[in-house]
Amino acid sequence: MNNAEGQMKNLTNSLQKIGIIPVVVLDDAEKADSLSDALVSGGIPCAEITFRTAAAPEAIHRMIERHPDMLVGAGTVLTPEQVVTAKQTGAQFIVSPGFNPNVVKKALEENIPMIPGCQTPSEMEGIMELGIHVAKFFPAEPSGGLDMLKAVGAAYVDLYFMPTGGLNAENVRDYLAWDRIIACGGSWMVKNNLINDEKFDEIEKLVREAAQIVREIRK
Repeated sequence: MNNAEGQMKNLTNSLQKIGIIPVVVLDDAEKADSLSDALVSGGIPCAEITFRTAAAPEAIHRMIERHPDMLVGAGTVLTPEQVVTAKQTGAQFIVSPGFNPNVVKKALEENIPMIPGCQTPSEMEGIMELGIHVAKFFPAEPSGGLDMLKAVGAAYVDLYFMPTGGLNAENVRDYLAWDRIIACGGSWMVKNNLINDEKFDEIEKLVREAAQIVREIRK
């Protein structure tokens, strides 16, 4: 096993243990400190900080600096340049909404674990062709949900998934129960209005409830 494979295996093991990955959009990087406190205290020491805002790189850096044991990744990475930026911030993994071979190849070149997005069999095959065996299924619910994922995933027994999009405290249980799901991405615990209004106690409560769901399903 080479270094890249070892890193991906370690990431996969960590994501499996955590089970639910908070997908965060931050407009103000200064809120990353309190948000990371809420995530850690709630029992999900992990975040996917999306590159949808200019605050993302600093937010990732702040979270890792504040909680060195936290697993923090960069999401919505769309270009090779963003791969480099994400690595420079200290991001431990990269997630993209779709499958862009140039982005995946750059992540492999930079030796940072990558979870590319997919919807179709062709995209799944392209991901596997590059030696990656964990893919984001996005947007999960609008794309047919778990039934769709199981149907298309049956053809690719070596591919595992991190579904994201439309998941919530009710339907995430079914996803987590399927053994081909590494983890689920979700934003219901870390909604923008809760972060912007600094309702970190409420976020911690929702995160704690999400962590309990994982414990119940993955005993």
